[in-house]
Amino acid sequence: MPETDYYKLLGVSKSASEDEIKKAYRKLAMKYHPDHAKDDKSAEEKFKKISEAYAVLSDREKRKQYDEFGSAGFRQKYSQEDIFRDFDLGDILREFGFGGGAYAGRGGGTRFSFGGSPFGGYSGQREQVKGQDLIYELPLTVEEVTTGTTKVISFKHDRHSEKITVKIPKGMITGKKLRLAGKGEQSPYGGPPGDLYIQAKLTDDPVYTAKEHDLYVERDIRLTEAVLGTKISIPTLEGKELSLKIPPGTRQGTKLRLPGHGLPHMQGKKKGDLYVSIHIEIPHNLNAEQKMLMEKLAASGL
Repeated sequence: MPETDYYKLLGVSKSASEDEIKKAYRKLAMKYHPDHAKDDKSAEEKFKKISEAYAVLSDREKRKQYDEFGSAGFRQKYSQEDIFRDFDLGDILREFGFGGGAYAGRGGGTRFSFGGSPFGGYSGQREQVKGQDLIYELPLTVEEVTTGTTKVISFKHDRHSEKITVKIPKGMITGKKLRLAGKGEQSPYGGPPGDLYIQAKLTDDPVYTAKEHDLYVERDIRLTEAVLGTKISIPTLEGKELSLKIPPGTRQGTKLRLPGHGLPHMQGKKKGDLYVSIHIEIPHNLNAEQKMLMEKLAASGL
């Protein structure tokens, strides 16, 4: 859920007094109230945001909760209805000189009604405000990303817990999202609910390191194998073993590519690659025979 900085919205510091907060809101209300900003299409949305900020920061208990838990924690405890409960925006606006509990737009049609929800009384062809979207971070293993899986997740929205079953397609690497329409927060202004986004995050794997759709593994070989060449066995996600040829003269850190053995893409049959990083073991303790052979090699110019 996106963070909302109420202090920043009103342009005050966190140590601002009640009077400073009230003055800041009055100044912004005069600027963004749709009766004063008739030619600014974004004014109403700005007016709603600053009014929400004032509803929280002008209430000592709500402000205390907001300061203690931050935006995300506060939103888990307070719904939009809770924020505006016991908050008479009509009285506040009358105090600022905006007239009665509703105000007329062009042609005399009521644009807002301040009975109950402060922004619930739209009339005419006005765009409805959508509820907030939610993001649920879902840990997945490389095996689950390879084959796809089904997960049961539990999440909170509108201060209620909900459990749903989600089918995860193959190829959902870290950062990829699934959208579940209408599973987010309810709109505080009578619009459609927000959406829930399932965002994948690959867990650490003992064998593979994933970067996008490519996989990386490390393999140790002996010094003689690096010089003379050899073959090593590499496991794949499909449970197979691939024979990988290590050419003579392979150097430390060499990366060998096995195309098409990485993670699948969500669309189509394309797959990433598997890279094998070679680490050459340098012996630290030689026995007498090994030392003699190495000395002969050194004497030969190798």
